[in-house]
Amino acid sequence: MLVLRVLRSGPLHGYAIAQRIRALSDSVLEAEEGSLYPTLQRMLLEGWVKAEEGVSETGRKVRFYTLTRDGIKQLKKEMEDYERATIAIQTILRTA
Repeated sequence: MLVLRVLRSGPLHGYAIAQRIRALSDSVLEAEEGSLYPTLQRMLLEGWVKAEEGVSETGRKVRFYTLTRDGIKQLKKEMEDYERATIAIQTILRTA
């Protein structure tokens, strides 16, 4: 969900996705390379993102990932699921 949400703002390469997640969470959350790239590959296969070759700010050859229409739909679904789960957890914490 976080990767999809970060890509909602525009195309990013893998390292930039990880940096953005770290920055937006005040370094609380980290997208580790070992999980980020397999996740991006799965998202490509699902059709949630597309990738284009490009050059990073440092001149390195990278893949830029962009959210697709299916990715936007998936993000909406995942955010709705997250909201329901959060409400359920808060209810349990308040009443148990």
